[in-house]
Formats: sequence, structure tokens, C-alpha cells
Amino acid sequence: MENALLIGLSRQTALARNLDVIANNMANMRTAGYKGEELMFQEFLMPVAREQDMPGRDKILSYVIDKGLARDFAEGPFQPTNNPMDVAISGKAWFVVETPHGERYTRDGAMKINDRGEMVTTEGFRVLGDGGPIVFGPDETDVNIAPDGTVSSSEGEKGRLRIVAFQNEAAMLREGDNVFSSPEAPTIPEFVRLNSGMLEGSNVRAVVETARMIDVTRAYASTVQMIERMQEMRRDAVERLGAVPQ
Repeated sequence: MENALLIGLSRQTALARNLDVIANNMANMRTAGYKGEELMFQEFLMPVAREQDMPGRDKILSYVIDKGLARDFAEGPFQPTNNPMDVAISGKAWFVVETPHGERYTRDGAMKINDRGEMVTTEGFRVLGDGGPIVFGPDETDVNIAPDGTVSSSEGEKGRLRIVAFQNEAAMLREGDNVFSSPEAPTIPEFVRLNSGMLEGSNVRAVVETARMIDVTRAYASTVQMIERMQEMRRDAVERLGAVPQ
């Protein structure tokens, strides 16, 4: 009975974690460049006992644990904004930004100019070009981003956005603020085009996430009911044993 309770608890914990992941996906359905996540599960077999001389042989018990997160790096839908500072990447590539923890990578192309004239993301990270940060003067106007990443203004060319790619995107780690790090060195991407006046939307699909949330919620409720029944059986057994005449 204790084993059944522990197995149920392991499933309940994994489902709660899965519900958190789904809720985070749904909360970021309008976040530019957001990549959806899905929890991976793994079977964990017990026991570790090796003594087989007991009257009842050791039984294999199957628990469930969450192994980690898998991310969907598929391209999200493009949304026109008519803002020349917004730009979306067509192809497997990333913008490079400067954060307090070093260079990081993002698909969020919502750019702006801060009070120091620097091109930054909505989180305030400096956007890096091939020659470093891209900086504008106080009187410059008509900012434009060409399909090859060249940034220009009324004063002429200001630099070219640094765009990179990775051989194994699955190894990239989300670090918050819609930026990623990677254990591997970036490479120069192929077949990449920048689309000015557009943003890449989140690749999370509302219908799919809603259906997943309903399934997980039902499974969680079913597990709770199973654990409650097991606890009732345990209480009944204790009460019956206590009622045995001496």
C-alpha cells in the first residue's frame, strides 16, 4: 500500500510540474520570438533490493520522474507591425545581445533606441552588430534595417546586425528575459533573411496547449482520487486491526 501511495505521489508531482510548463507556454503566447516547451518523462524502476531468499520475491515498481524540458524551435508566425525598428528572422538564426552575463541569443526582434542612442531589446540589452553595439546620434532619423541586416539612418550606414546559428539548438538553455545561451560556439548561418517592420510571434498554439492543460488536469484529479482511496484503505485496515479482541 505504501508503494502505491509513493507511485501515485511521483505521478502527481510530475503532472504538477507539467501543468506549470503548460501555464508558462500560455502566458507567453504573445511574447515575440518565444519558443514553446514540453516536459519529458522517464520511467524509474524500483526496487534496488537484491536479496531473493524472502518468501515473497521483490517486485518491480514503476515510478515516473520528469527528465527535463524539450523546446520547440520551429519558426513562429510573422506579424506585421509597420515599425521599422521591428525585425523578424527567416531561417535558423539568432540575434546577438549583450547582457550582464555576457553575450546571449534571442529571436525577439522588437528593437528600440535607448536614451544613450544605443539599439537595444525591449529588456534593455544592447543589440550587437558585426562591429559591436549599434549607436545613433541624437538627430538621426529614418532608421532602416535591410534584408541582409544592414542598419542605416539619415546619416548613412550604422553597422550590420550580427546574426548567428547553432548546429544543435536543442542544447541551448533559456535564461529568462527571452534570451538563450549555448554551450557550443556560434556559426555563420545560411539562407537567412531579415524582415523589417515585422515580428516573429510565439510558436505556442493556444488550442494545443488548452487541450494539454485539460488532459493534465484530469490526470492530476484522477491521481488525487487514487491516493485518497489508498489512504482510506489504510485507515480502515488500522481501525480493523485495532478492533481485534485481545
